[in-house]
Formats: sequence, structure tokens, C-alpha cells
Amino acid sequence: MTPVWQPAFKLTDVRLELDEPLYQGFFRLHRLTLSHPRFEGGRVRIQRELLDRGDAVCVLLYDPQRDAVVLVEQFRAGALTKTDAPWLLELVAGVVEPGETSEDVARRESVEEAGIELGELIPITGYLPSPGGCDEWVELFCACISAPESGGVYGLEEEGEDIKVHVIPAVDAFALVEQRVINNAAAIIALQWLQLNHERLRQSGANREA
Repeated sequence: MTPVWQPAFKLTDVRLELDEPLYQGFFRLHRLTLSHPRFEGGRVRIQRELLDRGDAVCVLLYDPQRDAVVLVEQFRAGALTKTDAPWLLELVAGVVEPGETSEDVARRESVEEAGIELGELIPITGYLPSPGGCDEWVELFCACISAPESGGVYGLEEEGEDIKVHVIPAVDAFALVEQRVINNAAAIIALQWLQLNHERLRQSGANREA
């Protein structure tokens, strides 16, 4: 199917004139000097600071038999000045390491953060969470699982992780999005996708058990 919209220009229309490293740590910060075409003709030359955060993978764990999702709760420094409690309900997630595929990350993180082994992974979408200043790409998956009877606490101690697992009825998770309790992009996108595909996934899960 031909997309209903295509961009006016291509990557080859951008000229990268200078790439200055500003900071190198867990994340990397660069100052880019570049130029690109204007919509009405000519070119514009700009400078932008760009956070090189690496790519990430998030996976929505859904139990079609119980019609429940598995979400994880953990502290997030980025929420310190935005919420009353900087502990967020999120998807299982992790950063892509060298040599890993997105599927590898989804499976690794599901074990590390929730103690759950994954079977088939269903692609949801990929997206740029903050392209104005960050090059991070997030790949989203859904995996149909058998959820544990209750949660637990997981995470790698050497990475400072303290992750609490919650098993939540899907309808309650949808309500938490509507109530703005779930307030991070990956979880919102994935849960709204689940709402759109809810009956299909429930039926496919029932058929596998039959």
C-alpha cells in the first residue's frame, strides 16, 4: 500500500558540515552544524545539540487467558520534577547492546525485569520519542504470555534496578491511561494498540489453548 504522505526531501538532501562531541558518558551529546532545503526554496543552515541515547526496545506482556497485562514499576529520574511520585508504570524495556537484535533485547529484558520467558513476538510499531533533540529509536512489541499469579521484585542489582511487577486486568490498564496515571509514551502507545486489537488477541489466545 502506498502511504498517504511522503516527506518532501530525503536524507541525501541534508549536509552535515560539523559534528562536535560535547559529552561522552552513558549517553553522548553532540553539536551538529548542518543545512537542509527549505520548503519554499533555498537552504537553511542550523546548529542543533543532539543526545545520542542509543536504541531501545519495549514489550507489552499480555495474558489472553486472564485478559491481563504485566507492567513494571520503577523509579525514573526524568520524572522528578514532573510528577508527585517518580515511580512509573511501564513496559518491560531495555537498550540495544552491540550485536543484539530488537527481539534479543525483548527476551532478555523480560527475564531480567519480570522473570518471564517469551515465545512469539508481535511487532507493534517503531517511533522516535523526542526527535527535536534525541536520536533514540524505540521498537515496540507485544508478547502473549501466561502471567504469574502475583508480581514480585526483579532487576539487576549491579545496575541499580529495583523493579516491581504488577499483573493488571487489561480493562484497568486502559483506564489508567485514560486517567493519566500511565504517563510514558511506550506504555500509552502499546496499551492503546492493545485496545484496538483486544478481541483478536483474546480469541487467538483462546484458540491456542483449545
